[in-house]
Amino acid sequence: MRNIAVVGAGQAGLLAAHALLKAGHRVTLYSDKTPEQWLNESRPTGTAARFDLSLRFEHELDLNPWADRIPYGDGFHITVCPKPGTQLLTLTGRLQAPCAAIDLRLQSHHWMQALKARGGGVEIESISIPRLEEIAAAHDLTLVAAGRAELCNLFERDAGRSVYDKPQRHLAMVCVKGPALGFDGVPLLPVKINLLPGRGECFWVPYFHKDAGASWNLLFEALPGGPLDRFQEAKSAGQVLEIAKGLIRELLPWDYPWVKDAETSDANGWLVGRFVPTVRKPAGRLPSGRVVMALGDTAMSVDPIAGQGANNGNKMVRNLVESIVEHQDRPFDAAWMTDTFDRFYERHGRAIHDFTNLLLEPITPPALQLLIAQYGSDGRTDNQSGRQLLANAFSENFNDPNLLTPLMRDPRRMREFIERTMGHSWLRAVATGGLGIAREGLRQLSGQAPRHPRVYGNEKAA
Repeated sequence: MRNIAVVGAGQAGLLAAHALLKAGHRVTLYSDKTPEQWLNESRPTGTAARFDLSLRFEHELDLNPWADRIPYGDGFHITVCPKPGTQLLTLTGRLQAPCAAIDLRLQSHHWMQALKARGGGVEIESISIPRLEEIAAAHDLTLVAAGRAELCNLFERDAGRSVYDKPQRHLAMVCVKGPALGFDGVPLLPVKINLLPGRGECFWVPYFHKDAGASWNLLFEALPGGPLDRFQEAKSAGQVLEIAKGLIRELLPWDYPWVKDAETSDANGWLVGRFVPTVRKPAGRLPSGRVVMALGDTAMSVDPIAGQGANNGNKMVRNLVESIVEHQDRPFDAAWMTDTFDRFYERHGRAIHDFTNLLLEPITPPALQLLIAQYGSDGRTDNQSGRQLLANAFSENFNDPNLLTPLMRDPRRMREFIERTMGHSWLRAVATGGLGIAREGLRQLSGQAPRHPRVYGNEKAA
């Protein structure tokens, strides 16, 4: 049994504490907030949508008491909007297993209480570098899962893996209640995404809120200085929602009737900010020479555009626990920390990093071919057409970015994938999809509403 400290009570830190405790280790968690402060006085640190590979780990650890109350997402409904008020194309894809976004304040509250009830240690204090020295001296391994707070500066930026040196998006998020759990013509409960090339992205995420229960989380990713970049001076949840409604009415009018009567779910349920996506070296050396290990966002923070932050943390934790078990009673030195993180990066981190960065940049030709070829997908469970299978595959890439991300930079492999899935030439698939997109574009130019695929008479997920 090893004696392990975890500094930080967010997604990755608490998951690691529970997993290590279950593996038979002595675990002490250090949090700067009590469970009650997390629940009642904090802001959510993100949307934290999770897909099947990540949710399975939480289920294995019995950390899902809200499982029968969550508004699970069945897939994605994506609209590409090259100009304000214009819907160029849609994609409606189903996931193989549902996704979920749970209020991190509720989660930290419950997971901290559960850790203590299961025999783990929980200490409430803010951790300085001198205090971290004491903790590291008293434990076999100290994990720093403090997000992007001051302690992350212990860990050197990995210049070879960090692509950006400035924020790529200005972010805003607000928790809302009131909008229906579903959309007309979409036969599933989706994560709904509006892509505005050259402007940014808007996400409506089904969400389990600490007070409102089944509700929504609205996330805005604005290119700095662009028409979506309106939130940076907001000082309250109400102000974020007011700005959001105006933006949706102006740029995404098809969603305005759905959101116009929305209310904020709670006064603290909002965020506005920006950060530089960064990969850090996993071993940090304290002034004494002792080493501590970065975990979660402290080790690798990704822009939320691909919904990978919490998933990245969960996969990193699973890899860490496996590595600790394999390491047996040997010391946890800097070389082991580096090897452990490198194994995670090769398994999951590289694909997560690349997929996220692909979505931040102008679309690649192979990814565009996929979006065009899938046009006509409608999300029906009985739709087994090649177009629907392409849309489902794109959706499943959010669960495991290893599936399609490499193809999005490789024209030959993407064309082969389209041909295998469609059962005929990729050129025919792209031409057919392109004709459908052009037809609906002409309708919009003539002042008519587009007739993108819709399904009526089917019960929507709820």
